[in-house]
Amino acid sequence: MSFLRFTRSLGLSACVHPTYGARHSFHSSAKRSKSFKQLIWGAGFLVTAASIPLLSRAIRLDAEPLAVESNTESTIDSATGIEFPNAIRVAAKFNVPLLSLVGVGVRTVSFLGIKVYSVGFYADLNNPKLKINSEMTPDEKITEIIRNSACVVRIVPTRNTSFTHLRDAFMRALHERMNTGRKSGTLTEDEALEVGSPMRKLKTLFPNSPLTKHTPFDIFLSEPIPGKPRALIFRDLGAIENDWVATEFVLHYFEGAGPSPPLKKAVVSQLENFEK
Repeated sequence: MSFLRFTRSLGLSACVHPTYGARHSFHSSAKRSKSFKQLIWGAGFLVTAASIPLLSRAIRLDAEPLAVESNTESTIDSATGIEFPNAIRVAAKFNVPLLSLVGVGVRTVSFLGIKVYSVGFYADLNNPKLKINSEMTPDEKITEIIRNSACVVRIVPTRNTSFTHLRDAFMRALHERMNTGRKSGTLTEDEALEVGSPMRKLKTLFPNSPLTKHTPFDIFLSEPIPGKPRALIFRDLGAIENDWVATEFVLHYFEGAGPSPPLKKAVVSQLENFEK
């Protein structure tokens, strides 16, 4: 099936925002299962705020961009030179808010400090559901944002890697959070059993194929909707539909110092004086 026919079959369109220059975009090639259609409503495209020309009909663009740096179109990770647009949008049948870049940072491994990827965190900071005040700690603000608004984690490898490498890291992180939740009592045994199926599905999403250097890989966390589980949508791969898995996956980037201490530091700094 051609790219254009696939977009029309899901009722999707690319979108353009006049503030931002052309960067990059992607489309989802996940199978159109019944549950997938119900949860993401065709939100399989994640694009920068001005990425590609219109393919059919654009969603509304009445939201003003809330950029980390209002006088620039993008932010560069100083550790890697990788550039992140200051705003991105998920294109779908419904109007999805513009997501703002909250912070970027580098992920390093081993005592040699090998740079693996740059990571950016985006969120809907204009979401009216957010309740953030000056008395909240930065960690409380981050948790409030992740639990109550749409978010994106964008990973950009600094060198060629593989989807299986990312998969293994993601699974380790979720298993650690599951064990921590059991010990602290925030995750019951029954709840742990319920997340077993989506965890297994998550493991099967990732192909045994390379993810090339400087290729953005976006992970979208949908906004909570009463009566529906949250969706965690992996670019080009598919979605997981489970509140715990979807939310805890994003939260793990900010547990303690997180996988990228520079990212955590940047987000904390950005939110220090933020109130909603």
